[in-house]
Amino acid sequence: MSIAITARDLARRFGAKWAVAGIDLDVPRAQIYGFLGPNGSGKSTTIRMLCGLLVPTRGTVTVLGHSVPRDSEILRRKLGYMTQRFSLWDDLTVHENLEFVSRVYGLDRATRRERIADRVRRYDLESISKQRAGTLSGGQRQRLALGAATLHEPELLLLDEPTSAVDPQSRRDFWENLFALVARGTTILVSTHYMDEAERCHRLAILDDGRIAAEGEPKRLARDIDATVIEIGDADFDAARRALAGVSEVRSIAQLGNRLRVLLPREVSDPVGLLRSALAAGNAGATVERVGASLEDVFVAATRLGAPAAPERAA
Repeated sequence: MSIAITARDLARRFGAKWAVAGIDLDVPRAQIYGFLGPNGSGKSTTIRMLCGLLVPTRGTVTVLGHSVPRDSEILRRKLGYMTQRFSLWDDLTVHENLEFVSRVYGLDRATRRERIADRVRRYDLESISKQRAGTLSGGQRQRLALGAATLHEPELLLLDEPTSAVDPQSRRDFWENLFALVARGTTILVSTHYMDEAERCHRLAILDDGRIAAEGEPKRLARDIDATVIEIGDADFDAARRALAGVSEVRSIAQLGNRLRVLLPREVSDPVGLLRSALAAGNAGATVERVGASLEDVFVAATRLGAPAAPERAA
């Protein structure tokens, strides 16, 4: 398997705070690789180090065969970068934005004309091509930003929470466009805090407090979760929560409609029996069953049930 990005012991400190505390990373070519994590987990800082916008405090990075940050200027011609904040020009039209960006990339006149026409068609921008970018909806801005970021046909596309300000249908359409890019050989690294988006990635790293808490294919992560997932139904949920709060093995309780979803460490020998006993007094008729894990369960298990964080190393 060909690798687009390799990072070893990558870390970045801001003052006394380690935003990224030493991660190892291998991103395969022509796949979508996701960073999943809450705000402050290190996703954006990692992406900025990978594309040369930030110099690491320690560690090594190789992107598309180039050492970063040493070869950052050479590498930028092979990268596309799209942030969660719309970064094009509000007072220019859609077409004028694409024209300007294509000139920045140094495309000749014939190539500019061909690429702009292709992006306008591919990302459904025809009807708004003469509209100022500042008047566009969130989904329209997103499509324009993706078109602009791919005008120079980058080998690697870096997307930092690109769908945070759009509706669900626009997010769905956006991901279809990403898979079309992958089919043409583009490697995509995307950060997100949406579980449904993370499930779409070929591979995924769950970041927590500047470290990778879990990594792999989403389905494999769910299959190999280091926790047991129990669902409770037909219960007085307030009473059930109070009863389960006294069970030291319970690590997480979340209500999903008419069910409670409970996570316990995998080493608990009889989790169903343990919870039934805890519920017996106030919820004798409750159903208690072991179920398969979701990606949200994986995230909770990786960030709340994982091994203690390793001590910081000297820079």
